[in-house]
Amino acid sequence: MDALEIYLRNHWAGAAAGVDFARRAARSHSDREVARVLDGVAQDIAEDRDQLARLMDTLGVGRGHVMPLAARAVERLGRLKPNGRIVRRSPVSDVLEIEGLRSAVIGKRAGWESLRVLARDDSRLDVAVLDALIARADDQLRRLEEAHTMSVEAQLLTPRGPGRP
Repeated sequence: MDALEIYLRNHWAGAAAGVDFARRAARSHSDREVARVLDGVAQDIAEDRDQLARLMDTLGVGRGHVMPLAARAVERLGRLKPNGRIVRRSPVSDVLEIEGLRSAVIGKRAGWESLRVLARDDSRLDVAVLDALIARADDQLRRLEEAHTMSVEAQLLTPRGPGRP
């Protein structure tokens, strides 16, 4: 297995887990307006995963099954983090999940940038497609930043002392 195949399979595994994570974050977010934003980002992430599959096919890179399953298992295990609640979901989870999504999109964007560099010497990679994917990741980051701000204001700006409203 060559370095590019390993690299793309790692991004494929991240994409598999990222789609699941984004969809769950959208479903479970406490603020419906933010949930709508997250749902749109989740749809974009699923489309980006499909685009990655097409690029892997173009490059003759198989996707494999083990790494995506492992990545999904790790994503599910991540739900078992201590959050100060026994049964219910913690409001802090809304903020932390958006931060996790932002990190994932930054990683995905870096993957598109790497392929953009390779496109200089590999005519199988379409520079315009990669530029559009990078711009789309930038848009996802902008939307996630707005959702993060709304969630921080709603979940972390709470009265903490005497005399505070």
